[in-house]
Amino acid sequence: MALLEVRGIDVFYGEVQALWGVSFTVERGEIVTLIGSNGAGKTTTIKTVSGILTPASGTIEFDGQRIDRLPAHKVVGYGIAQIPEGRRLWPEMSVQENLELGAYAGEARGKRNETLKRVYELFPRLYERRGQAAGTMSGGEQQMCAIGRGLMSLPKLLMLDEPSLGLSPILVAEMFNIVREINSNGVTVLLVEQNVRHALELASRAYVLETGRLVLSGAAHELLNNPQVQSAYLGF
Repeated sequence: MALLEVRGIDVFYGEVQALWGVSFTVERGEIVTLIGSNGAGKTTTIKTVSGILTPASGTIEFDGQRIDRLPAHKVVGYGIAQIPEGRRLWPEMSVQENLELGAYAGEARGKRNETLKRVYELFPRLYERRGQAAGTMSGGEQQMCAIGRGLMSLPKLLMLDEPSLGLSPILVAEMFNIVREINSNGVTVLLVEQNVRHALELASRAYVLETGRLVLSGAAHELLNNPQVQSAYLGF
């Protein structure tokens, strides 16, 4: 059984349809990436998985349980964490306060200190800045804090929305190495990323969205060499 199974979801913003019959799976232990141009429906897809949006039709199952009618705070309790585009930290609160707020639900609350220690081991810079206001850090450090906050909820599935956005090339490489390490520690990853080459080099499988519809899917290395993907997203 797939960890995440999305079947035929249609999603609307008011009367405007954003997704048409989107279906995909994420197996345990995988890194799967959703790629596509701006407005393709990538963020809408993961917002629907996380319970921020409700599909008009179709189903979403996570770890064998149907979740497409659950509110977002219940979805977190099932083991799904979304790292939103733009980080969305509490800027005037300290780094540590931001991280601790990620552990508010269920089992994560009881293991907060243990998980916090692991997050600081993964992100030593956050430990150095633990008392600093999160909004005063660099973009890369804020992204680390956002990912760390997600990890504090002890997710089975970590969904990252444009983690490299606004970062320097050196920090982009570091960020993808961090995602790889998180995955190697047993966390399944669903990645939305504008840097298509990096995303396809990192992921095991990929899905391509265009104007709210899935148009391609397959092994990431195969899509990296696909002429249609190369022409549309890699500048070939």
